[in-house]
Amino acid sequence: MSPEAPPLVVAGLSHSFGARQALREVSFELDRGDRTMLLGLNGAGKTTLFSLITRLYNHRGGSIRIFGWEIKDKPSEALARLGVVFQLPTLDPDLSVAQNLFYHADLHGLPRREAAARIKREIERVGLTERMHEKARTLSGGQRRRVEIARALIHRPRMLLLDEATVGLDIASRQFLLDHVRMLCREEGLAVLWATHLIDEVDSAARVIVLHKGRVLAQGPVPDVIRQANAASIREAFDNLTGERGE
Repeated sequence: MSPEAPPLVVAGLSHSFGARQALREVSFELDRGDRTMLLGLNGAGKTTLFSLITRLYNHRGGSIRIFGWEIKDKPSEALARLGVVFQLPTLDPDLSVAQNLFYHADLHGLPRREAAARIKREIERVGLTERMHEKARTLSGGQRRRVEIARALIHRPRMLLLDEATVGLDIASRQFLLDHVRMLCREEGLAVLWATHLIDEVDSAARVIVLHKGRVLAQGPVPDVIRQANAASIREAFDNLTGERGE
């Protein structure tokens, strides 16, 4: 593995469920500090792609490299450098916030004292220190998402995947998550791949990958994709590229 290897390289990735092809020759690359929005309607293949990157499914066609590690050959080394926030809630509702976080730290083999310091830092950054000893079920949806992001960062990954992380959240909670992730990219050089069907989450400073019916239709900095699609906005660009109206 090269120390300069990109956080993520997906090359020629295809995947089928029986006769239905979910992904077709998907290729893209993330750089350090990139905030890349994977934009597509429900059913575009976003969750399938994330499931392959996190090795919930095995890929057959193409390759996935995380910081130079081919995930098929070296899954432990690859996944150790990855933090994930899945679309469905994954906190244990009957454990406290602290218990949920320490359980994650234990899975990564962190010594108790080091885990405590990292947990303190991450939970402070999402503004939930005072809720540490309350059960997860007492938190709002937005607060649970904050805890999940804090948890995903405890083992200090260099890349973060977020799958529809703001679905069902109110405007203030959505904005907090977007701002927090922007900060992580800007100040810590974290590479982020954020899957969403919400076009208003794609701002002009991000990179975007337009995924539609399992294919990548366009990718690059948002202004470039807008220009390539002969559009005035990312919403119009998405409509022009896909022939669909996005949300």
